[in-house]
Amino acid sequence: MRRLIASTFASLDGIMQAPGGPEEDPTGGFAFGGWMFGHQDEGMDLSASGFDGKDRELVLGRRTYEIFEAYWPYQPDDALIAKTLNAAKKHVASRTLKTTLGWNNSTLLQGDVVSAIGALKEQPGLDLQIIGSGNLIQTLQAASLIDEYNVWTFPVVLGRGKRLFDETAKPSALRLVRSKVSTGGVVMSTYAPSGEIRPGAFASTVPSEKELVRRKRMADGTW
Repeated sequence: MRRLIASTFASLDGIMQAPGGPEEDPTGGFAFGGWMFGHQDEGMDLSASGFDGKDRELVLGRRTYEIFEAYWPYQPDDALIAKTLNAAKKHVASRTLKTTLGWNNSTLLQGDVVSAIGALKEQPGLDLQIIGSGNLIQTLQAASLIDEYNVWTFPVVLGRGKRLFDETAKPSALRLVRSKVSTGGVVMSTYAPSGEIRPGAFASTVPSEKELVRRKRMADGTW
């Protein structure tokens, strides 16, 4: 079975809306589009986290697909990320797109998206890579279909906007696979699902009855 990997940029407070520019997604009056800029450096390996789609098939939500389709096909031929994204096979999840998709090698997923992605994972081929696509990540996380999360946390607090996880998220534990901090302060972390949450408790700090008696005797001088 091939893996399903989700990669996304997020603020410290979990906002993933419009990291790339003001016009990317102004939904809800979001005013901080382009918030990731000013923190990049050469140590940020996009390929290692799947952001360039190299050697993977892409799984995209409608909004992310439309942003990518309007940008990447028009970049220079020598732009490596454009080359890999344009060539990659793309599976698009949408309830509203009905026409033939215009971006090279793109097809619409048919029927229920959870069932469609589950079927894709069973097929032979390259690993499946989600980029952005917040609503899709939330749906597939709730269905326990995502095998790896690459989350790049930027040192900004945005306060409002579309979040990586919301109240619909399935409670679950994650295991930190690896983590690196860029010189610009971006924490690049990879997580894998690790079963259910295992609640616990700190040792009780309430003194026992015996301890209370001892303290009282010391205070009274009758110890």
